[in-house]
This record gives sequence, structure tokens and C-alpha cells, in this order.
Amino acid sequence: MKISRIGRASGLAVVTALALTACGSASNNDATSSAAAGGDANSAAGSSAGSSAGSSAGAQTCFTGSLSAEGSTAQQNAITQAISSYQAKCNGAKISYNGTGSGAGITKFIAKQVDFAGSDSALNPDKGEPADAEKACQSPALDIPMVTGPIAVAFNVKGVDKLNLTPQLIAKIFSGKITQWNDPAIQAANKGVTLPSTKISVFFRSDSSGTTDNFTNYMNTVAPSAWTHEHDKTWKGSVGQGKAKTAGVASAVKSTDGGIGYIEWGYAIQNKLDMASVDGVSLTAASAGKAVEAAKVVGTGKDLSLQLDYKTKAAGAYPIILVTYEVVCSKYADATKANDVKAFLSYMASSDFQQQLTGVGAAPLPTAIQQKVLASIDSIS
Repeated sequence: MKISRIGRASGLAVVTALALTACGSASNNDATSSAAAGGDANSAAGSSAGSSAGSSAGAQTCFTGSLSAEGSTAQQNAITQAISSYQAKCNGAKISYNGTGSGAGITKFIAKQVDFAGSDSALNPDKGEPADAEKACQSPALDIPMVTGPIAVAFNVKGVDKLNLTPQLIAKIFSGKITQWNDPAIQAANKGVTLPSTKISVFFRSDSSGTTDNFTNYMNTVAPSAWTHEHDKTWKGSVGQGKAKTAGVASAVKSTDGGIGYIEWGYAIQNKLDMASVDGVSLTAASAGKAVEAAKVVGTGKDLSLQLDYKTKAAGAYPIILVTYEVVCSKYADATKANDVKAFLSYMASSDFQQQLTGVGAAPLPTAIQQKVLASIDSIS
């Protein structure tokens, strides 16, 4: 099986501009939004070169072919930064990433239209995704965690810039059981804060989204009596307004007094939205990292599917997180393609790159998981 390639943008200037602007709403348009860069005229052959692209664990090599990927918008900022940084070292590589959502990315991967997919949830056995991916790859597919993406509960309440919510309050707000901001239960968690009687306006992702899957899984786990729906990439709640992609939710919250929504941390920062703390813990790279440290690897072999502990009691841990996986073939029919995938993903997993993630609203992988990730990438053939 040789996975085909999708279109790419025209040059390194595009990547640099996207990275500097943190990939705003343009990365969430329905139209293709690729981060790509061109090399010299001889780079199209797709062969791997041997020059170094990193100095940390999992030393990187450059390639001079092209890669295409699609999926998670949660990692859009991170992967755009990775492409920009990698191509600064390896200017012969052409890499495109289309942030269309986790569901769309998996669909394209299974259809053999991209070289790897970005997904905020591991392949789902209940939906037959591992089997379908194995059929497409003609080898088992691997879920490789790469980007820690904290999920911000972003809000816009006139006169309120600090808000604390408990897990129960979050579930009750998003299920419609609490409908006004000055509800006594919210007031009790925010002593000394004057809350208005403004109506709560809930916004959710209207597209298939791993962020939705993780956020609803969080609510279903920590407050099952308040959030009674199953977690899913598609919103199952009965209240609120659906908006397309992260940019749509962020824009709706920002423009609506009383608005609240769940969005990736980087987009909350970019849109200058206020973010609620959870049980008194504010969202930071450090607090998100502590939550990832509590996760357990539940995949087998070189598959690194993680089980997140939403109920972690670790001091200072912000519990609403997701981990974006790069979904790859364990064995590619095209050996050059396998080497190209390994070269780029090894760079993303390296300490050189992981330390850049806090600048784009993500958090580095804990060292123990990072080492497993590098070993899993190295096993791709």
C-alpha cells in the first residue's frame, strides 16, 4: 500500500507566517489549510538524506521527499511549529498538514489519502477503526501520543475575569442543568466574586472532534450523574449551539456575553479568552503535564494508546487534557515513505521540539512517555 499525497502550500514563508500567527481561524476553515514548504528542484525524488536535524534523544535525519497528514485541530498550532522548525533544518522536505478534525483525519488515513493522521483519540475498536486501518496499511496501525493538548473551559461573562468551576458544575452547565451565571452553586465555588444573572450560552463543536470525545469523556467520568451521555467525537448533549471547528467555538464564546465552550488551550490564548480553573487549579503547561504523568499506557506492543486519569488527585494537576496521537502504519509498503515518516515524527518527539510546545499552547510529553514514543517511532518500517 502506498498512501497518496494531498496538495501542499507554496513555500516556507507560508509556514512561517502561520507559525507566527499561531494558526488562527485560517487553520479551521472548511477549505484545505496546509502547512507546507518547498525545497530545491531536486527534492521531489523522495529519498532520505542523512544530515542531522536534532541534537537530543532520538537524533533526527532530514528527508527530501514529501509527507501529507490530516486531522486534529488541537495539534494544528503544534504541528505547524514542528513543520516550520524541521524545515528550517531540512529545507528539502515538503510537509503538509490539513486541520479538518480528528474524525476526518482517520477517515482519510483509512482511505489511504494521507501518510499519517492526527487524532485526539486513539483508534476506536468499537467503530472498527483498528481493523480498517490495518487493512489499509496491510500491517497494524500504531497510535503514537505526541502533543499534550489541555482543554480550556473558556468563558465570556461581562465583569468576570476569574472563575472557578468544579467537575460537577462543568457537567451541569454543559448538560443544561445550570442555566444562569449567578446560580447559587456557581456562586458557592466563587466566593467574593459578583456573578451576573446573565443566561449561560453553551457552545460545542458541530464537527466530529477528538476534543469533544475527550471533554465528554471527562464529564462522563467525573460527574456521571450530571452528564449522562456517552462520550463520542460527535456532541451528544441536548443544549447549546454547535460551531464548526475550534475557531467557530472560540469566536462564538468571544462574541457572546454569557458564553462558555471547550477549546484547545492555544486557541483560548490566541483569542484572549478567560479560562476557568478546575477545583482551584489554573491551566498551565506544568499543571497539564502533571495530569499526563498520571496516564497509563494501555496499548499493546508498540501501540501507545493512553488511559487518562481524569480523577487524578495529583497536587496541582489540571485534569481536562487530551493527547493527540499520530496514527501511522507499523510497516509501509514504500520503505522511503516509512523513513520519511520516522524522520519527521522523531523530530516532533525529540526534546529539541517538545520544549517548544509551551509557546503554542501545548505541553511537553513527560520524559517516561517520550522515551516510549521515540522507541515506537523507531520501530516503523
